[in-house]
Amino acid sequence: MTGVPGVYTGAANAIAAVMLLLEFGMLRQALARDQVRLYAVQSALISVLAVVIAADRNLPDLYALAALSAALKVVAVPLVLRRLLPGSVVVSEEPPGVAGSHTLSPASAVLATIALAAFGFFAVGSLHMGGPGAPALALAIAAAMVFVAFGLMIIRKDVASQAIGFFSLENGISLAALVVAAGLPLIFETAFLFDLLVAVVVFGMLIRAHHGRADSLSTADLTRLRG
Repeated sequence: MTGVPGVYTGAANAIAAVMLLLEFGMLRQALARDQVRLYAVQSALISVLAVVIAADRNLPDLYALAALSAALKVVAVPLVLRRLLPGSVVVSEEPPGVAGSHTLSPASAVLATIALAAFGFFAVGSLHMGGPGAPALALAIAAAMVFVAFGLMIIRKDVASQAIGFFSLENGISLAALVVAAGLPLIFETAFLFDLLVAVVVFGMLIRAHHGRADSLSTADLTRLRG
C-alpha cells in the first residue's frame, strides 16, 4: 500500500506542475513583457523548491543556491529583458513591429506543444527513475517542460520569445537537477547559473543588434540569408 507523499515529494510535484502550466502560458501570451513576467514567476518557484529541499534534507548550500537563483532569474534577467524590449512588443499577432510571430496557428501551436509535453512526460516516466530522493512525477513533468520550451523556441519567430523559451528551458533543466541530484556541491549547481548569464549576454546583444538593424524582433526575414 502506497503511503501518503511527504512534504518534499508533494511540494516538488506541485511546483513542477505549476511551472509546466506557466510554460504553456508563455506560449499563449501576446506581449513579450507578459512572457517575461511569467518567466520570473516560474523562476521564483525554482527558488522555492530549492528552499523546500534544503529544509527537508538539511542541505544548507541550497539556501545559497536559492538566493543566487532568485537574484539572477527573478530580478536580473527579467530586468535586462524589459530594458531590451522596444516598448510593448506584441509576439502573437502580426503588427507592424513583429510580423509573422507564429510558425503555426495558435490552436495548432497549443496542440503541438501538448503532444511534445505528453511525449516528454511518458518517455521519462517509462524509465521509472523515481525514488525517495527523486519524485518520478516531478521528473517527468520537468522533461515535459523542456520539450514545451523547445516548442516555444521553434514555433515563435521573434527573438524575444526564443530567448525566453531558452531561459525557461534552463528552468526545466534546473528543476530536473534539483529533483535528481539536489546534493551536488554548490559549485556545480552555480555552473548552470553561469551558463544562463552567458546566454543572457548573447541574447541581449542579439536582440539589440537585430532590432537596431531591422527595426523589428521578428526572425522571419532572416530566412533570406540561407544560401
